[in-house]
Amino acid sequence: MYPVPSTAFLPALRGSHVPYTAVQLLRADGQVVDVPHTDGSVTVDRGNAIRRTCSVTTTDTSLIPMTPTDQLAIYGGRLRILRGVIYGDGSIEAVPLGLFRIDSVEGDPALGPVTISGSGLETVIADDKLTAAYTTRGGTAAVTAITGLIQGSMPDAVVVNRATDATIGTMTWDVQADRWAAVQECATAIGAEVYADADGQFIIAELPDLLTAPVAWDVDAGEDGVLISASRSFSRDGMYNMVVTSGENTEDGVAGVSGSASDTDPTSPTYVSGPFGRVPMFYSSATLINNTLAQGAANKLLRDALKPNASVTLTSLPNPCLEPGDILRVTYEDGRRELQQVQSFSISLGLDSITIATIGGKQDT
Repeated sequence: MYPVPSTAFLPALRGSHVPYTAVQLLRADGQVVDVPHTDGSVTVDRGNAIRRTCSVTTTDTSLIPMTPTDQLAIYGGRLRILRGVIYGDGSIEAVPLGLFRIDSVEGDPALGPVTISGSGLETVIADDKLTAAYTTRGGTAAVTAITGLIQGSMPDAVVVNRATDATIGTMTWDVQADRWAAVQECATAIGAEVYADADGQFIIAELPDLLTAPVAWDVDAGEDGVLISASRSFSRDGMYNMVVTSGENTEDGVAGVSGSASDTDPTSPTYVSGPFGRVPMFYSSATLINNTLAQGAANKLLRDALKPNASVTLTSLPNPCLEPGDILRVTYEDGRRELQQVQSFSISLGLDSITIATIGGKQDT
């Protein structure tokens, strides 16, 4: 086990401490194997159904499965990747970058190198299509339904709720339905999203509000800062600035309900009454059985419709504590300062670099 970083961990990102990365193979037979690695990366993106993916390059050719027993040990196993710092006294502080299902192992069995690819534990749920119908009949709460769907596939899965739970309408998913899509539909009904975090726990949570959530990291330019370069971009491809939701459930005797959310910020480039124009999207689900649920779903889907409009490239030791949704306070060379929200990031296992894509970009006064 590795200790949880102390409050001194983030300042250490700017210091001369030695970067630390560990890759561990958790074999299906219970063995834990340290994997020497020469390169690799971890990518985390809240816009993807599978939030975390990884690629690890190693010279250890023994990891290439050559027998059925080897295949069972590898393909039933997990990869755990950690990142942190080694202090001057030799002590280590590290946090997990992810717990991954191993998807593929390939390489020259004699000479190497070997590339191991993995994906977050959401993929275990997504691959396990329903073999029996699943229903929320009987006044099921959203968190109860989500937990049942996840633990029906992974009985030992830990599900942590950080959202406001509510009873949702009767919805039945038939045999062959996508179990992970059903999880997300239940979460949308309470204005939340579900994802596997770096520890492999399944989190039910709303996206933090850019203007009210605490700042997770100050990203400063200058000699004492970590900001090396930044770029801004904007594309309207796939963007919406208005969401209309509706629900009707005859089985529950619920008449039609609706909700709507729009980008009403006049300073936003996608302002619904501005030159961007009005671009609505529509969403309907039987889980929405009152206007409160319909409105919460509309708010959630509008947040999802916003695309990254800025990318920030950092060097020095990456911040492995980041999560999508975290709020950054970015200070540029000219002194301008703004709040940005993490949409995605990629951390290299071989170089001290991180690339972050953000949404938002509100001036911080």
